[in-house]
Amino acid sequence: MARSARPHAREQAGDATAAGASRRRFRIWAAVSGVIAAGVFLAAAELAALLAARDGSPILAVGAFVIDIVPQPVKEFAIAAFGAYDKVVLLGSLGIAVLVASAVAGVLQFARPPLGSVALGIAGALSLAAIVTRAGATPLAWVPPVVGAAAGIVILELLVRRLRAWAGDVRTADAAASVTDTAPDGVAPDEATARTGVDRRGFFALAGIAAASAFVVGVGSRVVAAATSSIDAIREALRLPAPRSTVTVPTGAELDLPGLTPLYTPNADFYRVDTALTVPEVDPATWRLVIDGLVGRRVELTFDQLVGMGLDEYSITLTCVSNEVGGDLLGTAKWVGVPIRDVLALAGPQSGADMVLSRSVDGFTASTPLDALTDPGRDAILAVGMNGEPLPLEHGFPVRMVVPGLYGYVSATKWLTELKVTTFAADEAYWTPRGYSAEAPIKFSSRIDTPRSGTPVAAGSAVIAGVAWAQTVGIERVEVRIDDGDWEPATLSAPVNVDTWVQWYLEWEATPGTHYVTARAVNRDGELQVEERAPIAPDGSTGWQRVLVTVT
Repeated sequence: MARSARPHAREQAGDATAAGASRRRFRIWAAVSGVIAAGVFLAAAELAALLAARDGSPILAVGAFVIDIVPQPVKEFAIAAFGAYDKVVLLGSLGIAVLVASAVAGVLQFARPPLGSVALGIAGALSLAAIVTRAGATPLAWVPPVVGAAAGIVILELLVRRLRAWAGDVRTADAAASVTDTAPDGVAPDEATARTGVDRRGFFALAGIAAASAFVVGVGSRVVAAATSSIDAIREALRLPAPRSTVTVPTGAELDLPGLTPLYTPNADFYRVDTALTVPEVDPATWRLVIDGLVGRRVELTFDQLVGMGLDEYSITLTCVSNEVGGDLLGTAKWVGVPIRDVLALAGPQSGADMVLSRSVDGFTASTPLDALTDPGRDAILAVGMNGEPLPLEHGFPVRMVVPGLYGYVSATKWLTELKVTTFAADEAYWTPRGYSAEAPIKFSSRIDTPRSGTPVAAGSAVIAGVAWAQTVGIERVEVRIDDGDWEPATLSAPVNVDTWVQWYLEWEATPGTHYVTARAVNRDGELQVEERAPIAPDGSTGWQRVLVTVT
């Protein structure tokens, strides 16, 4: 008896293994069903956004919401690690999260219906909340997430229903095969096997059609949306009036040394740090700037009215508070614009006001000291042009703020739509509750551009060069030290003005070995650049840059 029971035990073990493999297989297909349903969700939402409300894209709205709630250290890490690609990384991370969550929803729907559909419904509700609470949301912005969620739930229900039918047929066929005549429910083995094939083909047919449709509709909607956007064409066709005054660049302002940053940063290379996941598209014909708050009268300007006030050209270096010692989050451009003090004068700021809260069309705000914008000695402007052309879309087209001497997060609002005259006590801007100072004058600094760490230098005559900046004050001198030697004065380029960085260089007789090169600046007030290292939060980094150079 014991000997005859062994084959039976082996058969039971084999059946258990087969059953476990079958369950895993169907869970995998359930996960695939969830991913397909999520794809349908997003594709339907993108199509609805194209037709009804282009600001209603769920993935972009959720991405913008994530940007808003991400803790300060994570933001700093993303900017430092990924630079201009931080938003690409964010979208990629969101895509992975959506992939995983949708797979889980599919498994839940298969194992415990309707939990998967409920999960998709919750995702739709969350994206709806993210969309309708964004600044500037249009009346129909709710349509895309609602349509997308409904389509995703329907497809998930249909796919999992077919999958469960297929799984049931497999169980029936397996049971039928284990007896001689019929399955326990009276289904013949051949009939059970045939039905299994029908439901399997039905599942794969629906899955294939849904996946292909989601891809075509989703990608097609994004492509059509991009192709039908007229802002690029409007910008290309825009012709700004010639400025009344232009920047005079003195001889010797551009040193033109290998490895040295150019005096003016090309638009394509200019750093970009902002909270906009996608670049806002603003038509100058419909753009309006509102000046209100603590003012004598509310003023609303069109683009033509602003430009009609008269344009002038300015040379200004901008610096991001996220720029670490030796970093590249700064650049210099020739800007064309109108003094902000002239615009504010139209409204008449009231006594007691000490701050202007500027607002972007995407809801970002910045808190700028009122006196920095009204000071006749400071060229704070509303810029409409950059390096000889209208502002690039990603740099604030059609109008942005440019304020010398203040970090961008408190002054350089792009896609500007409102100037609210107020007080620091009454209002706070986007970054203030996130751990940054409400007022942030730029800390003057210097940078070594060449030689760079990791790039060997040939022994003999070499050049150390870089840039230094002290907006609104100017750079008096730059000093360089090799290892622990004496500080040597560098040669400065001819300054354009106090708001523009200067280039500098030092000729060096490089000897074989490794050497530390350190640079520091002194501004025109006689102040020495701070040596002590400080992080970028809450109001900008400090420290002398020190570069390890290998001489061969």
